[in-house]
Amino acid sequence: MSENIIRAYAATSPHSALTRYDYDAGDLQADEVEIKVHYCGICHSDISMIDNAWGYSSYPLVAGHEIIGKIVRLGSNTKGLYIGQTVGVGWTAASCQHCNPCIGGNAGYCNEAVPTIVHMGGFADKVRAQWQWVIPIPEGMDIAKAGPLLCGGITVFEPLLQHGIHAGHKIGVIGIGGLGHLALAFFNAWGCEVTAFSSNPTKYDEIRAMGAHHILDSTDSASLDSAKGSLDLIVSTVNVPLNWSTYMDLLKLEGKLHIVGAVLEPLEIHAFSLINGARSLTGSSTGSPIQLRTMMDFAARKNIKPIVEEFPMSKINDALQHLRDGKARYRIVLKNDFA
Repeated sequence: MSENIIRAYAATSPHSALTRYDYDAGDLQADEVEIKVHYCGICHSDISMIDNAWGYSSYPLVAGHEIIGKIVRLGSNTKGLYIGQTVGVGWTAASCQHCNPCIGGNAGYCNEAVPTIVHMGGFADKVRAQWQWVIPIPEGMDIAKAGPLLCGGITVFEPLLQHGIHAGHKIGVIGIGGLGHLALAFFNAWGCEVTAFSSNPTKYDEIRAMGAHHILDSTDSASLDSAKGSLDLIVSTVNVPLNWSTYMDLLKLEGKLHIVGAVLEPLEIHAFSLINGARSLTGSSTGSPIQLRTMMDFAARKNIKPIVEEFPMSKINDALQHLRDGKARYRIVLKNDFA
């Protein structure tokens, strides 16, 4: 078999089950790294792309963008990496490397950035990415759990950097799922006072163990009223519409409601929710290479890792259905079992 053949699982149409799909990736480009996949996480963005929920999927589509593996080949112009090194690849596989965002440390916002899923993702035995987007994995990190940090982790970590958050700040987290449980861990380790919003009392002990100092019942108006004007930042990880003005009222002067969950409907916020208190509505994406490296180093130092369930990659359709059914606790990781 040619060294350029990659074995994968692909969707051939929206909502379809994934089937084996082997393809010729062509010659390795000078700026590319080829990685043998050991583990690959699954997130809701994979399902959104499989189902064409965002309207730009093309098929066959090989999803998977929380990839951990070892380098097996290096292009001639790659730098700072070596064969056999343990590395990861997240949402982005390549960018132009010459626009202002790229040279300014914000390559995640490059207009020519190529999502790993579009480039052909990690539901495969191998994957390729531009060398700048190949992230070294710190020694000693559990590689079976590291993959979700490269999407879910950086998604909730980037707001800390974007807003200059420090240990004196108070942060709220909406949605204690795949993203939210990592947000609690990161914000607590950053030194912040952390409040979780949850309507499920049976999860409260678990939420506290994840890093929350306080829990507010998101369905209880009295509980929410008690916290008005108390938070510097609220990070929303959900992908469904909420009463956003209610959460704006919980912010301090110049506080920010930060959206990382991909809500497809327009956000309805009253103008006075912004005007009163000079509050802001903000958002962020999935990080730049330097932000990803910073996040991984911090996670390794603070022993931050997701709570995961592991499936063999050959059972990928079972794993996807488990996520679709809302049963994932809290991230799913596929282990490569190609022969």
